[in-house]
Amino acid sequence: MAVWDDLVGQSQVEEQLAAAARDADAFVTAHETGGPVPEASKMTHAWLFTGPPGAGRVDAARAFAAALQCVSPDRALGGAPGCGFCTGCHTTLIGTHADLTTVSAVGTQILVGDMRDTVRKSFTAPANGRWQVILVTDAERLNERSGNAVLKAVEEPAPRTVWLLCAPSLDDVLPTIRSRCRHLNLRTPPVEAVADVLVRRDGIDPGIAMAAARAGQGHVNRARRLATDERARARRAVVLKLPARVADIGGCFKAAQELVDAAAEDAKQVAEEIDTKETEELKAALGAAQGGRMPRGTAGMMKELEEKQKRRGRRTQLDSLGLALTDLTGFYRDVLALQLRSRTPLTNEDVRDSLEAIARATTPELTLRRIEAVLACREALDRNVAPLLAVEAMAMALR
Repeated sequence: MAVWDDLVGQSQVEEQLAAAARDADAFVTAHETGGPVPEASKMTHAWLFTGPPGAGRVDAARAFAAALQCVSPDRALGGAPGCGFCTGCHTTLIGTHADLTTVSAVGTQILVGDMRDTVRKSFTAPANGRWQVILVTDAERLNERSGNAVLKAVEEPAPRTVWLLCAPSLDDVLPTIRSRCRHLNLRTPPVEAVADVLVRRDGIDPGIAMAAARAGQGHVNRARRLATDERARARRAVVLKLPARVADIGGCFKAAQELVDAAAEDAKQVAEEIDTKETEELKAALGAAQGGRMPRGTAGMMKELEEKQKRRGRRTQLDSLGLALTDLTGFYRDVLALQLRSRTPLTNEDVRDSLEAIARATTPELTLRRIEAVLACREALDRNVAPLLAVEAMAMALR
């Protein structure tokens, strides 16, 4: 399985990255053997991957990183880098390669302290890989200070250092940074392509896979979770019932509370898996006996980890709430499609009865206002408005 197999519906991006990986491989080979360095190259030191949620921008960046670190012997025989089986590819894809540094936002921002060691490492030569790769999965969350630190590193990088930045859009990245990057924009994968991946890789029934792909709205991981996790489907059902429950003020507040609680429960489920693993790994690294007391002088490090986990938990809840708002937007988009007699396939075919009932009872103008209310809620969350307050205001507007 080549590293590019994780890219769903992104053939143009795959071609560009594969060509750049071949040129990068030729550059390193020439450097190691003392041969001539290729003059024309599709490789560059900084890349910016943009695209809507679920398009796979981080998957594309990680696949490219794996191709850059590929050590398959087939390369010497003319094979393309990125085999997916060698040590370089495998360790990069799972995130354990010594020359891959991944930076993700713990809270709502990537702080300059989170970037300091990474920027310092970017100026060093690869330890045992072919490239020093820095992957920033949430470049839109760089604040002014951390963004300036990245800018300095991107302006004058080490010869074999590559920066891979991921963000929803160009406007989410500082102009000074994006002007120094090669831009690749990923599109939302077609529903059929997502369903095909679920069938081939996960063995999911074709009918269930197609329904999950539609409900996931092009988000591969979201579709996979809906197809395999009963709790994820239950939380989505809570979201899709909200439009029918805002007929009175009491219903608005109750529906808002349930929506926020569902997002919190979803975030808790995700956080527990990560937090437990992190805590056990840190305890082992600090020399704590199994089930025993922590060594002296380590309380500060444990407290720092707990604070980090709390910040990440809050962000995970907001991300979960964002997915719920995406489902709600898709619901009203389907209502609008029915009102305008569009031939576009419905995203939420499984709740067609509810869609048709609301479509008959309202007008397209009112549906557009309701979509605007959902978008306004998302903007309020981005401005750090309390989640329950923002969702309550949205529910009242939907009424």
